[in-house]
Amino acid sequence: MKDFEGKLFVFSAPSGSGKTTIVRHLLAQEKLNLEFSVSATSREARGFEVDGTDYYFISLKEFKENIKSDAFLEWEEVYRDNFYGTLKTEIDRIWAQKKHVIFDIDVVGGLRIKKKFPDQTLAVFVKPPSVDELKIRLKKRKTESDEKINMRIAKASVELATAPQFDIIIKNYNLEVALKEAEQLVSDYLSLE
Repeated sequence: MKDFEGKLFVFSAPSGSGKTTIVRHLLAQEKLNLEFSVSATSREARGFEVDGTDYYFISLKEFKENIKSDAFLEWEEVYRDNFYGTLKTEIDRIWAQKKHVIFDIDVVGGLRIKKKFPDQTLAVFVKPPSVDELKIRLKKRKTESDEKINMRIAKASVELATAPQFDIIIKNYNLEVALKEAEQLVSDYLSLE
């Protein structure tokens, strides 16, 4: 019997598109055998965030040392001295449990993972109905200032332009439909084994 060869499921989208809601739904489907990939970050924990659950919180110095030692599958400096990335050990940890990896990740990181594991990755872009709808969803969250929301909206236009580089685009115009579509996509991809 050969060793477990896990699949990778990348879900990327602009903020407010619903990717986190979709990923949480998929994780709740036990039959899919998915485990969430926890990203590392050099920023401080916010509010109720838990190290090892929400992120691996590491110092800027340690993050840079991990970059030098090629410990990341992908990484990005999102803001000055504010790094995010996926440690290679995270994939090993999940595959050792004989589970498939699911990512809730920005478009740049998502495309890098697809490039490194082209035959094992299903890269899904979650598309919102419109940029105006994104703005409405972000404001409804009441978690960020108007300035931060405007930054996210400006970034969304760039992110939306990357959609054709993904394997599949899910249009999240109706959440229930998007959840069913995502579940079917993952299930079908796992059936290809």
